[in-house]
Amino acid sequence: MGYLDSIKFPEDIGKLELEQLKVLAEEIRTFLIYKVSKTGGHLASNLGIVELTLAIHSNFNTNKDRIVWDVGHQSYVHKILTGRKADFDTLRKLGGLAGFPKTCESLHDCFNTGHSSTSISAALGIARARDIKKEDYSVMAVIGDGAMTGGMAYEALNDAGRLASNFIVVLNDNEMSIAQNVGGMSRYLSKLRTDPFYTKTKEDIDNFLDKMPNIGTKTRRAVRKLKSTVKYLITPGMFFEQLGYRYYGPVDGHNLDELNKALQAAKKIKGPVLIHVCTQKGKGYSYAEESPDRFHGIAPFEIETGETYGKRLPDYSEVFGEAVLEAAEKNNRVVAISAAMTKGTGLAKFSTTFPRRFFDVGIAEQHAVTSAAGMAINGIIPVVAIYSSFLQRAYDQLIHDVALQKLHVVIGVDRAGIVGEDGETHQGEFDISFLNHIPDFTIMAPADYYELREMVNYAINIHTGPIAIRYPRGRGKEIIKHEVPLVNGKGAVLKEGQDVCILAVGRMVETAFKVSEKLKEKGINAGVVSARFIKPLDVELITECANKYKNIVTMEENCVIGGFGSRVLDTLNRLDLKARILIKGLPEQFIPQGSREELIKKLKLDADSVTNDIIYMLENTKL
Repeated sequence: MGYLDSIKFPEDIGKLELEQLKVLAEEIRTFLIYKVSKTGGHLASNLGIVELTLAIHSNFNTNKDRIVWDVGHQSYVHKILTGRKADFDTLRKLGGLAGFPKTCESLHDCFNTGHSSTSISAALGIARARDIKKEDYSVMAVIGDGAMTGGMAYEALNDAGRLASNFIVVLNDNEMSIAQNVGGMSRYLSKLRTDPFYTKTKEDIDNFLDKMPNIGTKTRRAVRKLKSTVKYLITPGMFFEQLGYRYYGPVDGHNLDELNKALQAAKKIKGPVLIHVCTQKGKGYSYAEESPDRFHGIAPFEIETGETYGKRLPDYSEVFGEAVLEAAEKNNRVVAISAAMTKGTGLAKFSTTFPRRFFDVGIAEQHAVTSAAGMAINGIIPVVAIYSSFLQRAYDQLIHDVALQKLHVVIGVDRAGIVGEDGETHQGEFDISFLNHIPDFTIMAPADYYELREMVNYAINIHTGPIAIRYPRGRGKEIIKHEVPLVNGKGAVLKEGQDVCILAVGRMVETAFKVSEKLKEKGINAGVVSARFIKPLDVELITECANKYKNIVTMEENCVIGGFGSRVLDTLNRLDLKARILIKGLPEQFIPQGSREELIKKLKLDADSVTNDIIYMLENTKL
């Protein structure tokens, strides 16, 4: 592919002239579109950061300089330029190239990322360690404007403003996170983009002062005061300078010459610098430019049409959103809250139907939960939909602000369990464990769409305290008979048996039915129960199963430590029930990337593996 084939490592970029780099940028875009169309992945953000990444690698040496990519889903170009181009056919696949920076993957990745708003904190820590060790290299955080809605970014900005050594923050402003950005910072950055006059005026005053070295102290103070006043009159961009940063920008993020000048200047400054770069998300591919949110993270697609393969069917998130919308139509106290994932959590239709009752708070999960608590204490019924791996960030708020006050806040725990290709940072493997021990918190998990709809209705209209509904990524099947109604704190017996009882949570109910059929072929009669309520446990049903079957198997897509199975085991021990138990769940480890099917099989949660384990238990374990 022309110049791209000549780039094996970052040093090769320096061999190209400016015009050649512009051609290289377009070659990289073509390469990305083709590869991601086959593997799926984060396309729009990477198309928008091509020139910026080229400029960074042209001016910095990542063999020693440290670049921390916030979230990291925009690091594909960085990976291409650092010797990993040949691995892109394996992107996000089991054992393949990760979709995020990984220190174990390359020395050019200095810090693992996957969640938003962490880069400035991490980079600051690296810079301080550098200074303590008296080392000499540049440290840079590349953060998007969407990540600037996260409180952690401001904690780090505030702290780093005191640093006396080289520290660079590149703010990649594309007016998008996943969906359109919201809030005050978004409006603030928008004003900065439209004030190019500020930069020239600032430079004119600096040049004026430099040319008058002999003016008196009072005169110089007056001019500097004028300079400060002009700043405030012309632009609100003094926010960063008041924090202690030298501000450069806005810089055209697709103009290599402008980017090079800004980066070269920043590299020479001893102290914190913020470079405000404006880019277009999805640049170079019309479908991604028109729908950057859809191409933020996309499945394999047809390049010519921009459409993903296969028929589009409703998934758990959409069914959840429809159920919340239905409840809101009947009860005007119901509101919905998203943390920059309106479409991803199925709340897009709610947001347009009830715009005054919908709140996208940006990438700010902690704020989302506590603001919901504030609404709940004032008589509103808030539904907060957050991905399982992102809900971890609001753990203290769930305890301190919601549960401690026994507030009626409904948490939709989306993407619970194995999510697949995004890997360790996105698997929803801990939510049962970290919610399980919070007093007064109810936890439910649907086996299918029917149970999900019933649970949403129960959580909003019947329940009165903190409650969470965990549901998986992707599509489900209708497997529950509608005549099994949802009853508070009760599981549903879906199939009677004699030899062993499988108590399954959520999506694992479908697998439990498959296991039951495979056991039947071996002459083993297995009962199947949808637990429905993880907390409180249906102790009465567990007691009945222990007494009837003497053999119990629990199945869940959650870490076995502190999960559903451990609570069942505790119940058996506490009530001195004489039953054997096999706990099947996710191991106490971080689950890598790969398709859900591959990972479930690898983790021995597939029907064949569970069947074999049950047969082994029945044949080899005695009371």
